Amino acid sequence: MVAALSACARTQDLINGKTVHAMVYKFLSRPEPIVGNALIDMYSRTERIHLAQHVFDSMHVKDVASWTSLLNGFVISGAIESAWKLFEEMSHRNAISWTIMIVGCVRGKEPVRALELFKRMRKEGDDSPTTITIVAVLSGCADIGALDLGTSIHGYVNKVAGFAVDIGVNNALIDMYAKSGNLDLATKLFRGMIKKDAFTWTSIILGLALHGRGRNALEAFYEMLESGITTNEITYLSVLSACSHAGLVNEGKELFNRLKNDSSCATKIEHYGCMVDLLGRAGHIDEAVRLIHQMPMKPDAVIWRSLLTACVANRNLELAEMAAEKALELEPHDDGVYVLLWNLYSSGNMLEDASRTVKMMRDQRIKKKPGCSWVEINGILHEFVAEATCL
Repeated sequence: MVAALSACARTQDLINGKTVHAMVYKFLSRPEPIVGNALIDMYSRTERIHLAQHVFDSMHVKDVASWTSLLNGFVISGAIESAWKLFEEMSHRNAISWTIMIVGCVRGKEPVRALELFKRMRKEGDDSPTTITIVAVLSGCADIGALDLGTSIHGYVNKVAGFAVDIGVNNALIDMYAKSGNLDLATKLFRGMIKKDAFTWTSIILGLALHGRGRNALEAFYEMLESGITTNEITYLSVLSACSHAGLVNEGKELFNRLKNDSSCATKIEHYGCMVDLLGRAGHIDEAVRLIHQMPMKPDAVIWRSLLTACVANRNLELAEMAAEKALELEPHDDGVYVLLWNLYSSGNMLEDASRTVKMMRDQRIKKKPGCSWVEINGILHEFVAEATCL
């Protein structure tokens, strides 16, 4: 039964999973924890977290795996607060449960919480972090630029057998150093790696792009091709972004055409978004509009915002208003669209239109989201929020 439930979980087959569950009730009066755990996992992976919790609550005997299975279910379903509540109720936490919570915080865009949890794990946990734990924590460091903490984790990595040669850990270190401002160390790590995979190359390409080194990112991309590593969608996204920020229009077009002819990669909406951004930044507004109309999928709000940004920069009022209208149809409460329109009207001395934009925001109770940043001082993370004053 456990094998059958595991197969249903892998294939997200809820119907057969429920059939096996019925057999459990019929033939097993007090099923072992391993059966209950498999049921929790199956319901979690088929997006029925309430049924997973019901199984957990009805279990006569629970082991550590029972708690971690439901914990993982909450994280998979995005119920991070329910996961926190369950986590704090656990009498025994192992490396798996700590890692599940850390990964959940990183995926839920709560990197500070993830880093605080890692510190707790080091103090309270009986088990040592795994490579998955380290990768998740380094991802959290990268998200907020926590260089000191990331560097200390690098020191820990060098002391643990096997960690320093793990490709995933090294990829995460490259990403962390690049996003935290130390591109030189990221490059040194990259060059020192004996084995590299597609994510290794993507990490350094993205790092170069973030630091405005568009041509170097392009060189790394073609070096990757020469090494025989198969590209993926994220690699193309990173190098297209590099071209966009460096103003490499022709190179970006060449890459985009290469992507469309690459049978190993799918051309996704994010790639079209990068091209619209590239063309818009270069002032090729009409070409960006043509590309949007040629897209095989419906443009999302991100693409319309990119076009709007380009129109504002190039003072194309008619197209800007069209792009804003399209973006607001998809995301009616996007404060960024209103702010861009307000900037366009204000800079053009169109005061009535600017006032109308502010009134629309107030009528819909839309406020400009304040900017937020983290600063690391003596190993402690401090959050700073810049409140909006103009809108």
